[in-house]
Amino acid sequence: MSHAALSSRILLTVQGGLSSVLKPAGPVAGQELKIIAGSLILTMIVVVPVIVLFGFILWRYRDKQDNPARYDPEWSESKVLEIAWWGIPIVIIGILGAYTAKVTYALTRPPVTDVKPMTIDVTSLDWKWLFEYPDQGVATVNELVIPVGVPVAFDLTADGPMNSFWIPSLGGQEYAMPGMVMRLWLEASRPGVYYGHAANFTGQQFAGMQFKVVATSRAAFSEWVRQLKQVDHPLTVTLYSQLRQPSEIGVQLYSSYPRDLFAEVVWREGGQYMVDSMPSLGSTHVSVSPVMVNAMNQ
Repeated sequence: MSHAALSSRILLTVQGGLSSVLKPAGPVAGQELKIIAGSLILTMIVVVPVIVLFGFILWRYRDKQDNPARYDPEWSESKVLEIAWWGIPIVIIGILGAYTAKVTYALTRPPVTDVKPMTIDVTSLDWKWLFEYPDQGVATVNELVIPVGVPVAFDLTADGPMNSFWIPSLGGQEYAMPGMVMRLWLEASRPGVYYGHAANFTGQQFAGMQFKVVATSRAAFSEWVRQLKQVDHPLTVTLYSQLRQPSEIGVQLYSSYPRDLFAEVVWREGGQYMVDSMPSLGSTHVSVSPVMVNAMNQ
């Protein structure tokens, strides 16, 4: 791919992400848009007066032909002005920081709801995304299907370079790193087709590392799972070894996959220490087969 084509794809990705951020399709994205709007309003309290005063000073103390003398102020200090231009920004930063921290930390916890959350294991590969549905037993590549109104816990890792997982319409980014499991809570509040991106540079073809997100009703999601499981196309260890190789591919759907696959990817990349913070990962890893380890490393 030429540098011009790569630059164009990156620019289109960024522009698409910005437009999606301003049209939230989920509660997480809605909260984050409020943070952006609040930050903009608070910063304008400082920026607008500074710009106005700057223009006023340029006009008020401009050099005139009939007054070539140098302007000498009649005072050397002003406690009122010192308090104003230090105090107001400090108060604004304090308010903005406290609000941002409160909302951000709240979004890292499971949402308070009567709906049972679901989990999707996400693996960043060169240059594709693998999605595993542990509760449903199916897997996909470069296409994500989720039910509307159901909180989704995305457990992220990488089998390759560090990356960043981002669905602008549903929420902010989270890193996907080898040997680690990072959790991101998202939810779609209305049906639709959205798009996710790789938000961290991972090599030559990373600009094409995008995926479609289909948010559908719970009944339609269950039907999608049922139909997918009827297709005899499992994700085997051999197929996964091929997916690990740097390449660009289209959407892939798998009726099943090795249940220890995600845990093994994390474990193989040095994630043994994650067992204490992710009990489910530890219990899954108990049954990881050495045969799988050898096959994946081929």
